[in-house]
Amino acid sequence: MRIRGSIKAKKIAELFLLMILASQVTYSFAQNPKIHWSFEKTDNQRTQEVIGGGFDTLEGFFMEAPGIKGKGLRLDGFTTCLRGTGTGQIGAKKEFTLEAWIALGEYPWNWCPLLTTESDEVKGYRLMIGPLGQASLECAIGEQWISCTSENEALPLRKWMHVVGVYRANSELTLYINGEFKASCPIKGSMSLSESKYLLGMVAFPGKPSDIHRTWGTVPAFYGIDGILDEVKVFDVALSEEQIKNNFASTTIEEPDISPRKFPTIEKHPGRFGAFYTKLKYYPGWDHLWPVDDDPDIVVCFDRSPIKLVFWRGIRYGASWVSENENWMTDQSVEAWENDSNDREGCFEHMQDRHCRFSHVRIIENNDARVVVHWRYAPVSAYDHTWRPDPKTGWECWIDEYYYIYPDGSAIRKVSWKKGTLGFPRQFQESLALLHPGQKVSDLLEKDYAYVADYTGRIEKESFVENPNIPPYGPFDWDTSHPYSIQQFNFKSANKPFICFEPENEMWIRHEGLDSYDRADGCNHFPVGQARCDGRTTRMSDRPSHCTSFPISEPVIHENDDREYWNGLYGMNQMTMNEVIKFGKSWAYPPDLIIQGAGMNSNGYDKSERCYQLENLTDPSKPIEFNLEGNKESLIINPAIHIKNWNSDGAKVLVDGQELKDCRIGIHHELEGTDLVVFLTITKNSPMNVRIIPQ
Repeated sequence: MRIRGSIKAKKIAELFLLMILASQVTYSFAQNPKIHWSFEKTDNQRTQEVIGGGFDTLEGFFMEAPGIKGKGLRLDGFTTCLRGTGTGQIGAKKEFTLEAWIALGEYPWNWCPLLTTESDEVKGYRLMIGPLGQASLECAIGEQWISCTSENEALPLRKWMHVVGVYRANSELTLYINGEFKASCPIKGSMSLSESKYLLGMVAFPGKPSDIHRTWGTVPAFYGIDGILDEVKVFDVALSEEQIKNNFASTTIEEPDISPRKFPTIEKHPGRFGAFYTKLKYYPGWDHLWPVDDDPDIVVCFDRSPIKLVFWRGIRYGASWVSENENWMTDQSVEAWENDSNDREGCFEHMQDRHCRFSHVRIIENNDARVVVHWRYAPVSAYDHTWRPDPKTGWECWIDEYYYIYPDGSAIRKVSWKKGTLGFPRQFQESLALLHPGQKVSDLLEKDYAYVADYTGRIEKESFVENPNIPPYGPFDWDTSHPYSIQQFNFKSANKPFICFEPENEMWIRHEGLDSYDRADGCNHFPVGQARCDGRTTRMSDRPSHCTSFPISEPVIHENDDREYWNGLYGMNQMTMNEVIKFGKSWAYPPDLIIQGAGMNSNGYDKSERCYQLENLTDPSKPIEFNLEGNKESLIINPAIHIKNWNSDGAKVLVDGQELKDCRIGIHHELEGTDLVVFLTITKNSPMNVRIIPQ
């Protein structure tokens, strides 16, 4: 009896053990994916799908990167996608699970699939990333997309995130992030299967960004995921919550290889005043887009200041003033648009020229006393159409901007166009403070973010205020004109940007809402952005953006032959607002120059160059002498003198009989002869005598 009982007990134990093993086999089998991309084997624009062993096509620019396990795939957000050869049915209609690891560099322009099988709007399934950091599982059920979506910012940037979506027919969709349940959505019915192949990392069809200002000013385009993708798996069963938690918990997580992004920096200051051709870098995915060789950009450096004046492709070559701590300030180009029902394309401006097809810069003059940079562009729409092309000639509106840049960290911006090509409506100027990715307005600006003034010394501050009853973007108050001609932005920097316009400038100012101060604000279709869009409200700090926009000025327009133009004195320095007023006044109300003796003609003071224009009449050159009639109303502050036909290789400057050591001598060789530019670092409110001697 004992023997039989022992045998029976042994058989029961063996049967129990078999049941345990069977359950383990079943558990293991349940977690085996039907499709798995690990990105361990990637070569010649292909990557291996692990289960079947075949290779799927990789399109666009991609790079290997450290993954969550072994290698991962770095997607550029512009061109990268994977096209899988297997169909999207995976042999099941009742249930499935989609799993992926993703580390994002920035959020997509709009909803974009990590993985999709969609063939049209009513078939297939997709695991999506949203423009506000959301994740979503979407299935086509009953001829419509049913979505199970997380909250905003569920996926932080530059962190490995485990995203899982589970589908159970006639039951629910569920979403998990990093092993945690995030959302569920009950469903009735089953998914409409798609015969389409898998697409990873890019939208299946061109789409428009989220949060756009004008649908008609935006053109649908392809866009993708920017980040590192790894361990993408498709199961034909619904994984349990416990299995998903175990998959996440069993993974060792390290920081992904994605650095925070900033506008280009100058690693080594040249230590001298001058303009330099260079190739500025942003990050590899963006840099790789540009089919340019060396030296597409220009940087102007100053020997007595750490600031820079940058002409970069990412700003479509608009001039940008950069402070000692890398805070950026730029300005809008000439902008035009159609009125009311005729407005079919939105804004025509340099912002829309995302490939710089109609925009370029070149150095005209580069010496110790002055740099001249020429920026030429055509205002274009998101459709790449130019403004007001002539039906007979094909010529359209083109803008020429000349920047006359001096060693004291200032520059004249002269903006000109051919008469009759621009028309109305139009806008000439809009102050654009730029935010780096991750930067809030409060990181860049004080609450009293700008000062405005006139040349009498009247100053008003513009501030972020409580409850201003002003929405985040517009409406604009175009009805109230203010007689201000000067502005200075209150950067959280030692050096602050300013603009002085000519008297009789009209300036529109606006108090900003306090709710926009402690977050990224403004619009992020520009700078850097490649979306074909004329306006997108910034809701996240993942991308660069421009903010504030005000003050906006309507400058004084001049005419010269068949050209129209306006001038502004721009700069960045450590002056107080009262000092900026005096500096601007020395340009707006310059002292008279009176020539002493013969051999020299004066063509007066040219505000469009911030420079006195003289012409030498002798050959060889002889010493010249003149008086600057400075007084309290016409201050002498760092005057510049351009002498045409100087025809000598140097000069010595005497002020009131004493040699002025703190001056800059610039020799500029032209086809017609050699010119001289003299820049005097001096401040006076009384007359002074200047003598320039050839060397």
